[in-house]
Amino acid sequence: MEQILRNFFLFLSKNKFFTKLAKKYGLRFGAGRFVAGESVENAAKVIKQLNQKGMVVTVDHLGEFIDSEQEARQAADECVEMIEKIAEHQLDSQLSLKMTSMGLDISEALVMENMRKILDAGKRHGVFITIDMEDYERCQKTIDIFKELKETYDNIGTVIQAYLYRTVGDIEELNAYHPNLRLVKGAYKESPKVAFPDKRDVDDNYKKIIKMHLLNGNYTAIATHDDEIIAYTKHLEKEHSIPRDQFEFQMLYGIRVERQEELTAEGYKMRVYVPYGTDWYGYFMRRLAERPANVAFVLKGVFGK
Repeated sequence: MEQILRNFFLFLSKNKFFTKLAKKYGLRFGAGRFVAGESVENAAKVIKQLNQKGMVVTVDHLGEFIDSEQEARQAADECVEMIEKIAEHQLDSQLSLKMTSMGLDISEALVMENMRKILDAGKRHGVFITIDMEDYERCQKTIDIFKELKETYDNIGTVIQAYLYRTVGDIEELNAYHPNLRLVKGAYKESPKVAFPDKRDVDDNYKKIIKMHLLNGNYTAIATHDDEIIAYTKHLEKEHSIPRDQFEFQMLYGIRVERQEELTAEGYKMRVYVPYGTDWYGYFMRRLAERPANVAFVLKGVFGK
């Protein structure tokens, strides 16, 4: 049943009709639990609240299915505005973004133009930028863009997904760049030709790349809600005397809030991934696909009013 629900929500996440409908009707049906409003101001307010609790943030202006240069440039301008807002209010926040929102499916030249504008703004204001990883089809393009930009900018990182067979090779290749990487399990529906279909294999590979990247001496963001993975990371920390300023835990806004607070209280850097914007639908569907328990929260929010 769990796999059926996962596939159903992943299917819905790619539906352009429902995406447009969601933009029209705003943050309803429980999405507000996982998305910090639709505006820069909404996001800044949430970031400030999390900072006051001792947590740091990476903020993401949501955007998918962008198919015009104008939309891509608007998305880039929104990112610059968010960076300026972070600086203005002295918020402890980084920025995350997707290459499709920058025009990846339109042209690479457009993506590079938008990314340089954002990275320049980030450099001026001391804001780090993480390139989110999307589905397998866009994986190599995203890594290539990261490599090119890393030659010029030091305020950039990217994401590596444990469920792909290629991932260990990517970690080995990227080591030459001494990259700051967010390591995740992966949230897209992929073919068993390119991704591990079994959860246990994904978990094992996840542990493997966490250990590889940490022992390579690179900064590592372990983005997980899984207690087993958290415990494994703590074990590595002790066994190999890894300093706490070399890694951090990351979790999604609205999910396992108490666990986030516990890790913060234990002295770990806890970074919360805070998404905002009108284009929230695809992100929301993937959150429902990841954890069926989230569906219960949403239904309670909708019918409990």
